[in-house]
Amino acid sequence: MTNTALVRKLHYHKRSKQLELHFADGSSTSLAAEFLRVHSPSAEVQGHGNPVLVVGKQQVGIERLEPSGHYGVRICFDDGHQSGIYRWPYLQHLANHHTELWQQYQQRLTTAKAQQENVPIRFIDAANSSKGHSN
Repeated sequence: MTNTALVRKLHYHKRSKQLELHFADGSSTSLAAEFLRVHSPSAEVQGHGNPVLVVGKQQVGIERLEPSGHYGVRICFDDGHQSGIYRWPYLQHLANHHTELWQQYQQRLTTAKAQQENVPIRFIDAANSSKGHSN
């Protein structure tokens, strides 16, 4: 971990649902609670090399922030999710690649929706399905 990845200050803006981060290198950014939730570092979201697509988190907020040693923070979301520890370098990564990561997430949502809409429907002929049954 490089010293520049250390977060010096966190401030959550409840109304806008934005987490403001100030890094040791003097840079700062704000990340939406939804973005942080869908990119949680937890095993539940990251899977085992196959990330889970988290949906329906547009209204999610942050209930509290819990320090995790000197290396990160546990973000407790108001949907009950709190199992991921956001290490400082991971937060720096999310900040540095926000646009790209958000576009990838939106594309995954679009693809999942298209796949869901294209599920074939199998119709059963009611007249043939009753053959062999006595009335």
